Amino acid sequence: MQVAEARRTDLSAFLRSRRARITPEMVDLPPGPRRRTPGLRREEVAQLAGVGVTWYTWLEQGRRINASPQVLDAIARTLRMDSAERQHLYRLAGHVADPVPAASGQVTPEMQIILDRLGELPAVISNGRCDALAWNDAYARLFPELVAAPEGERNHLWQLCVGPQPSMLLADRDHEVARLVAVFRGAYSRHSDDPCWQDFLRRLSAESAEFARLWARQDVAEPGSRVKAYKHPEYGLLRFSVTGFTAMPEIRMVVSTPMDDPTRTAMSKLMGSAR
Repeated sequence: MQVAEARRTDLSAFLRSRRARITPEMVDLPPGPRRRTPGLRREEVAQLAGVGVTWYTWLEQGRRINASPQVLDAIARTLRMDSAERQHLYRLAGHVADPVPAASGQVTPEMQIILDRLGELPAVISNGRCDALAWNDAYARLFPELVAAPEGERNHLWQLCVGPQPSMLLADRDHEVARLVAVFRGAYSRHSDDPCWQDFLRRLSAESAEFARLWARQDVAEPGSRVKAYKHPEYGLLRFSVTGFTAMPEIRMVVSTPMDDPTRTAMSKLMGSAR
């Protein structure tokens, strides 16, 4: 019962946050006089989605009502949700309940061999909670603070929001932290009944005002490939193309490929100093 109530509370907050970002002009509605509500009104969402105003109000209030996938699709379209947000909406409404396999989160010896064979390409294996489970030497040379952290703090989010300032700084830290929090929220909706995940969320929210602020935004994102830049204390700006590979549910290998000659040279020097 507590899990169901928590999901309804999360659903309520998520819908309000998505509604607040859509202006009347974005959906071809007149702004109207004396509008005090940020974004759309509830009755406007209901009208555009083709559902009853009272029903939508109850849904947004977190009441015990059933929402079909078809109705959720209409609401998602109205609120212009992307794929990650749509899947998050389904999970909060109880329509995505695929069990997580018991073996999820386990790194096999074969995975470690693959990591080690990548040579000068930094690579790490993480789970949905952002815990770093395994890595190669190149990754350890770039992120020594993370790999040296105690097991309970060997977590990308924890290190970014709570841990000491790393030697290698993200060039666009604010954007990357916000994105990682959004990715974590998408994963959390699959584990909201797990005491370990609940405890991690409580601890991180208590220790980091930045995380708590970003978590309250209700943003959701999917992990994906992108470019990341870092400021290294010795080698300056390093730029990587970051590519993720899903090895099994809840297990993701992320490989960073140098994008330019200065970055490739820096990695060669770092690996040389490790020998």
